Amino acid sequence: MMFQPFLLLFSFTLFSLFITTLSLGTTSSTWRVPKDIIEQTCEICANQSIILSYGLCSSSLPVVPVSHSANLEGLALVAMELALENASSTLATIEKLLDSTSVGSFALGALTDCLELYSDAAWTIVNSVGVFLSGNYDVTRMWMSSVMEAASTCQQGFTERGEVSPLTQENYNLFQLCGIALCIIHLANPMQILNWSIRIVCSSL
Repeated sequence: MMFQPFLLLFSFTLFSLFITTLSLGTTSSTWRVPKDIIEQTCEICANQSIILSYGLCSSSLPVVPVSHSANLEGLALVAMELALENASSTLATIEKLLDSTSVGSFALGALTDCLELYSDAAWTIVNSVGVFLSGNYDVTRMWMSSVMEAASTCQQGFTERGEVSPLTQENYNLFQLCGIALCIIHLANPMQILNWSIRIVCSSL
């Protein structure tokens, strides 16, 4: 599809924006975070939600090297970048499966639905980044939540047709990465930063 090269280019652009965000003097950007921000953040997010995986969070975010020196806004961008990369690669996987002659009619229908869901999800993530950078966290959370629903809907499509989903891991990863992004966006709220910093101090006592 034509939009996939653009999504890859956008991912690179997002990385550049992330570097810029680290040096901008916004409200939460000026607050210095501890060196183990990934571990602390993933632990808080996992404790706040029974559906978020600490293991996936703590192993995924460090893939982007600068995440270790990021602030919360930058870490949220990392999670969204990873979600976008997941959506883009899953789209490529879906297209290959659709071209396969071994796919049955029921699975084919589910894959077709997933193709549309992931296409919309990818663009939603792209738009969410722009809204997030503008400071509208509420809309960002709403849109990223819709991406989580897309991953669940894709998975359910196979279950409802009595088929084993070939995208179980991809759907799980996208769901988790969006959930992690949502949690970090919530923590990046100026009032939440105060509560977050208090937790960090108390945990070190």
